[in-house]
Amino acid sequence: MIQVTVYRLKNQINAFELSGHAGSGPYGFDLVCAGVSAVSFGAVNAVMELCELELGIEQGSEGGYLYVTIPDELDSSIMNKVQLLFEGMLISLKTIEQDYGDFIQIKEEVE
Repeated sequence: MIQVTVYRLKNQINAFELSGHAGSGPYGFDLVCAGVSAVSFGAVNAVMELCELELGIEQGSEGGYLYVTIPDELDSSIMNKVQLLFEGMLISLKTIEQDYGDFIQIKEEVE
C-alpha cells in the first residue's frame, strides 16, 4: 500500500511523503502506482519549473519513497503558487484514493 502523509504548518503544506508500493498489479503494470507517481512527480516538476524553486527532495534508491520539503521564508506570491500546485496534487491523490482505497492511504499531520 502507498502511504501519503502531508505535513502542514499554519494551514499550509510544508512537506509531503510517499512510501510503499500499491501492489494493485504486476510490477511495471501497476496503474495505481503509475497514477500516484505521475501526479506527485508532475506537481514537483511544475513547482520547480513554474516557481523557479529548488525543493528539498529525498528519494529511495529502489523507488517507493519520496519526501519533499518546501523552503522556509518564501515570498508570499511564490508561496501562494506553490500551495496551489501542491493542493491540486493532493486533490488528485484523494481522487485516486476514493477509487483505489485498498492501495493508497492519505493522512495529514498539522503542526
